[in-house]
Amino acid sequence: MQFFPLFNHHLLPLIIDKVGLNHKVSVFFKNYLVERKTKYLWNSFQSPFCNIDIGVGQGSALLPILSTLYLSSIFHILEKQLKILKIPISIISFVHDRLFISQNKSISHLNVSLFCNYNVLSSLLTKFSLVVEHGKTKVFHFTRLYGAFNPPPLDFNPIGGPVLLPKNTWQYLGFFFDQKLTFQHHIDFYANKAIFKCIKC
Repeated sequence: MQFFPLFNHHLLPLIIDKVGLNHKVSVFFKNYLVERKTKYLWNSFQSPFCNIDIGVGQGSALLPILSTLYLSSIFHILEKQLKILKIPISIISFVHDRLFISQNKSISHLNVSLFCNYNVLSSLLTKFSLVVEHGKTKVFHFTRLYGAFNPPPLDFNPIGGPVLLPKNTWQYLGFFFDQKLTFQHHIDFYANKAIFKCIKC
């Protein structure tokens, strides 16, 4: 799952206080972010001032730091809620990519867990002014079964999400995974890439 870290300027100082940083830090960011305004110039056109209530300018050195602070609080709350609701989901995070892992011998039980997790997370992100990129959400299943494996789709339509068709291969952080962890697709991809580079040389 991916989403834009358009964090709310009014919430960020509160989060900074909560994580235990010096109050002067939250005061600084409150002064820096809250009630910010901008205007746009295009040739001779000049727009009136517009309020900016979310995010930090793209390319800002502060963006990774502030995003991490903001998102860590959200996922701390999510893990507590999942534990209370007894939803068996593990979370791995890399920048703005989130990986949710559920293990079960039954695909239907897996899909129920993932559906409930998606529902809780979507609601939580909305409260924190974050926008879910539904189109970049994917589902992938590993299996020890021999022979054909055709897991059913995962339908998030009832909670405003997409219908996810399980992928046969999945790329994550430069690695290609297949459902039976043979890594054949990974080997083929990088072997072909190396051969192509050699031919170009």
